[in-house]
Amino acid sequence: MLLKEALLIIQKLSLRRLINILKLLMSYFLSRWSGRPYHWGKPMSLSVEPTTACNLECPQCPSGLRSFSRPVGNLRFENFVNYTTSSLKDLSFMTFYFQGEPFINGDLLRMIEFASKAGVYTMSSTNAHFLTPQISAKVVLSGLDRLVISIDGVTQEVYQQYRINGELDKVIQGIRNILNVRKELKKFTPLVVLQFIVFRHNEHQIEHMKKLYQNLGADRLEFKSAQVYNYQMNADFIPEESLYSRYQPASGGGYIIKNRLLNHCWRMWSAAVITWDGRVVPCCFDKDAQHVLGDVNKEKLSAIWSSATYYQFRSSLLKGRNKIDICKNCTEGLLV
Repeated sequence: MLLKEALLIIQKLSLRRLINILKLLMSYFLSRWSGRPYHWGKPMSLSVEPTTACNLECPQCPSGLRSFSRPVGNLRFENFVNYTTSSLKDLSFMTFYFQGEPFINGDLLRMIEFASKAGVYTMSSTNAHFLTPQISAKVVLSGLDRLVISIDGVTQEVYQQYRINGELDKVIQGIRNILNVRKELKKFTPLVVLQFIVFRHNEHQIEHMKKLYQNLGADRLEFKSAQVYNYQMNADFIPEESLYSRYQPASGGGYIIKNRLLNHCWRMWSAAVITWDGRVVPCCFDKDAQHVLGDVNKEKLSAIWSSATYYQFRSSLLKGRNKIDICKNCTEGLLV
C-alpha cells in the first residue's frame, strides 16, 4: 500500500506544491536550529471539520460525550468553498475529519469531489456505519484517495466497550461494501485503511484483528495508541503492552506520557485545522478550539497563517512546548 499511496501523492504533486513544501521544510529546520519562528510558504495540509455530531458515544471523545464547550454544527458546502478556494493551489493534502462522524454531513462527498478535482490528495475517517452500497459508490466516485475505518474489536462484546451504540456487523459490512464497489467500478481508490485503537480491553484481540484484516482484503491495517484525557483517573483504558501505549508508568505511581515534548513541532509549520464554523486552530489536539488563531469567515487562511497570532504561538512552542496545554497529550515525536 505504501508504494501505491506514494504514487498517488506524486501524481498530484505540482511544481508549485513541491516548492511550497520545500519552503516549509527549510523554515522549519531553520526555526529548530535558531530557536526563532521563521516561516515561509503556505499550509501543505489542511483538516476541515464536516461536523461535530456523531452516532456513537465513545467515552474518550468530546463528540461521543457531547461535551464540547464550543458551538456544534455542520459545515455547509458553500462555506467550505469560501474557506478553502484560495489555498487549493498550494495544498497537497486535505483531511475531511476533525471531530464527529464526517458521513453525517450530507455535503461531505461534494466537498471531497471539489478538493479532488483541484488536485488535492483527499482523506477522511469513519466508523463505517453509513457505508451502504449506495453511499460507498458515491464515495468511490467522489475521488477520495484514502479512507480510514475505525474498528476496535473483532467481537461485538469487545467492540462496543469503546464504540458505545456501535454495531460491529455494520462496520464489517461497510468495509465489504466499499471494497466491493471499488472493485466493481474498477477503481483503485479510496485506499482503505483499517484502524484499531489499542486499549486494555481489546489488546488481546490484536492477532485476531490481523486475521480479520486479511480476510476482508483492505489495503492496510494500523494499530493506533489510545489518547486518554485524564490518564491518571482513566488508567483502565491504557494497554498493558507498552508497544501500543503512548503512556508509561511513573516512578511515583500513575502514568506519564512517553513524549519528551521537545520544543519543536512539524505540524505547526505545515498544517492547519478549520472547525465547522470557520475557526482556525493549531492542530487536531485542540478539540475544544481553545487556541483560536484566526477566523476564515473574516480573512483568508493565508493571512491567518502568516499573522502575528500564529507567529506568537510558534514562538511559544519553540520556547516551551511542555507549557502549552494541548501539547501535553501529543504524539508528535513519538513512534506510537
